[in-house]
Amino acid sequence: MTPRACLMTTALCLGSSLAIATRAIAAPAPEPLAIAKLDSATMNLATDATDGWVGTGQGGLLLSSGNASSLAINGKLDLARSNGIWRQAVFLSALYGRSEGQVSSERGEFRYQLDRQFTGRNYWFTGVDAVRDLFSGFDARITLSSGLGRRFLDSSTMKLSANIGVGYEMFREQTLLHDDQGDLIGRVNGPAVHAIAGTFGLKAERTLSATTKVSENLAVISASGETSIANDLALTVAMSGRIGLSVGYGIRANTRPPDGAKKLDQTTSVNIVYQLR
Repeated sequence: MTPRACLMTTALCLGSSLAIATRAIAAPAPEPLAIAKLDSATMNLATDATDGWVGTGQGGLLLSSGNASSLAINGKLDLARSNGIWRQAVFLSALYGRSEGQVSSERGEFRYQLDRQFTGRNYWFTGVDAVRDLFSGFDARITLSSGLGRRFLDSSTMKLSANIGVGYEMFREQTLLHDDQGDLIGRVNGPAVHAIAGTFGLKAERTLSATTKVSENLAVISASGETSIANDLALTVAMSGRIGLSVGYGIRANTRPPDGAKKLDQTTSVNIVYQLR
């Protein structure tokens, strides 16, 4: 290659390098606002990932003696935890009653639900519902379900969400035997039943003031020609710190109860509430 050709090649290489450097210098730097948004989103995800369980635990006790003796105990635990697009909810409830030496009520409930958010307000859920009520006419009921849900309202003063799904239910009916005075004297188990079930759930919470709120929790399961309904309505007033007072009304209903069982059970309670956070 001649000296003149070498000189021209060197000039072209220097010109290309200078053009590339000029474009790199002229390229706009990332906007501080975009960086701030990214950092904020990252921090929010980190915060959600480290959030613990929050909710309430409550309980009540009634004792009476004299001409008639009775005992009634009830307790509830309602917890939730969020972690990014995932949310878990756990509900536990227990009720026990005794009157004149005879057990008059004995019920335990457990619900667990896992939500996976896929848009701003919509989510996919998977859950399990287990109930054992010795006076409902069923030995035990276990339901596994999955479906779609939506949070219609989610503000500091009003929350409303609902879900609908399909699942699989297992239960065993019991025939309740009573004596002439109406006291329960025995149970006869029927065959185990396995059926496809439809489910519906609704949760609502309304804050009335800085210390007062109203909440409702509805769960409906329909399978094998009968429908069970569980609904809890409560008014809660904060008294001091994490301690509050709750007045609640709950129903447990079945559209087609087994022989010897009634369609509707009602419970009214006044409980001490402790905020867990």
